[in-house]
Amino acid sequence: MDLRNVWIDEGCIACNLCEDLVSQVFEVPAGGNCAVRPDWRAQLAARPDLEPAVREAAASCPVEVIRLDG
Repeated sequence: MDLRNVWIDEGCIACNLCEDLVSQVFEVPAGGNCAVRPDWRAQLAARPDLEPAVREAAASCPVEVIRLDG
């Protein structure tokens, strides 16, 4: 796993794209903004094949608020 951190900056429009791409890492609660799941590191450790989807979610975010370190 190369990602050291994943976070969301202010400005999320709750479009659900990130959750649709990789629900193991992102969640959009009803009426809320996108959040990184607390267990995202464990999810990626168990499924390293999800990392490209996390990177795709960040690259595809229409308001560019998904941040990755690594």
